[in-house]
Amino acid sequence: MKAVSVALLLLALLVSVHKTEKSFENHKEKNVSKQEALNESQLLTMQDTFSSQAEDLARRKKNEERGHQLYKMSNKILKHSKSKKEKEEAYQLLTEAADMGHLKAMEKLAAALLFGYHGPQNITAAVILYETLAEKGSHKGQTLQALGFMFSYGIGMEYNQAKALVYYTFGSLGGNLISQMILGYRYWVGINVPRNCEAALTNYRKVAYFIANKLEKNEEMPVEKVRLMEKSENLSSNNDFLDWDVHQYYKFLAERGDTQIQKAFYYFLKAAKAGNTHGMAFLGKMFLEGSVAVTQSNASAFKYFTMAAEKNYTEAFKYFHIAAEKGLADAQFQLGVMYHSGSGVRKDYKLAFKYFYLASQNGQPIAVYYLAQMYAAGTGVFRSCQNAVELYRSVCELGSWSEKFLTAYFAYQDGNIDSSLIQYALLAEMGYEVAQSNSAFILESEQVKILSNDQMYPLALLLWNRAAAQGNAFARVKTGDYHFYGYGTKKDYVTAAIHYSLAVDHHIAQAMFNLAYMYEHGLGIPEDIHLAKRWYDLAAQTNPDASIPVFLARMKLEVKLLFSEMQLFKQFTSSWKMSKLDTVLRPHWDLFALVVIVILLVLLIRNR
Repeated sequence: MKAVSVALLLLALLVSVHKTEKSFENHKEKNVSKQEALNESQLLTMQDTFSSQAEDLARRKKNEERGHQLYKMSNKILKHSKSKKEKEEAYQLLTEAADMGHLKAMEKLAAALLFGYHGPQNITAAVILYETLAEKGSHKGQTLQALGFMFSYGIGMEYNQAKALVYYTFGSLGGNLISQMILGYRYWVGINVPRNCEAALTNYRKVAYFIANKLEKNEEMPVEKVRLMEKSENLSSNNDFLDWDVHQYYKFLAERGDTQIQKAFYYFLKAAKAGNTHGMAFLGKMFLEGSVAVTQSNASAFKYFTMAAEKNYTEAFKYFHIAAEKGLADAQFQLGVMYHSGSGVRKDYKLAFKYFYLASQNGQPIAVYYLAQMYAAGTGVFRSCQNAVELYRSVCELGSWSEKFLTAYFAYQDGNIDSSLIQYALLAEMGYEVAQSNSAFILESEQVKILSNDQMYPLALLLWNRAAAQGNAFARVKTGDYHFYGYGTKKDYVTAAIHYSLAVDHHIAQAMFNLAYMYEHGLGIPEDIHLAKRWYDLAAQTNPDASIPVFLARMKLEVKLLFSEMQLFKQFTSSWKMSKLDTVLRPHWDLFALVVIVILLVLLIRNR
């Protein structure tokens, strides 16, 4: 019986185990089915994601290609067209390219919006574009330089010189030439950085090297810099100029003179026949472009460019020397190059310096670059960081960015005051004195809309001061005026007197008159009637236009002296009534005396 019970128990256990195993297998099968379904779902999701990403990538690539095409089309139109309508069309294409994310198109469009090129100026949109470009890593173009510029003036941004310096520094490290030029100027004069000639030299040298290469290829042309406060009254529209680039080109040739071109052709032809590569290259260029001396000929140009590989420096030197003695700048420059490199002559740095100097004095810009190099390295001359910087800087200022002087002037003439200001202000930031004066002149005209009223006079004072530091005597007087009247700063008679005193060294009648007035009234300097009389007289001698104001001021001064000597003031103040009258008149005594003088003059004229 026990055996039967055990058998039944084992049988029940086996059945239970079998059911458990079957249940486990069923559960396992269900889990496998779920996993397979999950895997299949994930696979489909991944396939959809990859497909979507591939479509986005293809769409982006297509947009990039289309954006690049539009950008190229825009540049082509801008390069070859002069009409306003065509340029507007070009900028429309540029806008489409920028919308497609083309970085260079975005940079160019941002500049157009900032400077107001061929369309409405929009500072806010320009700021958004530049900030977007900065986020995308567009650090090697104009982006950081533009952001630094806006921070420097508070245009569309807060006024923050520290941030401006940071952006300029990174822009310079990224190879931006304008940033390098701005930093060169800042280190040269000490704007928000300690003055550092070597740092200025490093920055200016990089830019000058680039410009010198352009000048050798004749890709840079001199541009006229118009002073707004000195412009003719009848110069009121763009029609007063030829198309600016044609005008500048012929002006440049006219300044050299037709006779000079013919002489240059004669002597360079001899040098070329002697086998000099520079002479051959010069002749090739003359034949390629055509001039009053030679008829344009591509075949002749090719011939001389091909011959340039051959050399015979001894004969070439002879003809260059003859031409140099006759004052031809290019020949003087070539002699400098030959002495500098020892080509055909014994290397002589002192003679090289001599001929580079002569050529530079006769308007040869590449000779200026060579002089800067020699001063920077101390080759053939004592090393001078200051001289090197000044020379490098003059080469830098020949860069294509100086074309903004003309576009800024045209904008001013057309009444686009904000556009004109932005362009002049960038040039001012780069250290151009004329641009600093013009920017200040526009700011104090109170026609600017892109800056708040409380920004105008402080910025104008800043710019007048920078122009004055570069030797502009008129700007020095304006700086004195701002301190005298308290424009953009607190009234400071002492500082005003200092600026007027500096300006009189340049024989400025206005400064002499102002200094005389300050001596007369003891404003910022001790009262001294005799010095006042002296400066009034000098003002009249310096500028005949000052004769009448000086006459009136002297008459007033004489009346004051007369009253002082007769001790009338003491007599008047002895009585209560007259002391009260004196209290009323004293603050306006000069005006009262002036009125009396005018009345006396009128009576004299009537009785003649």
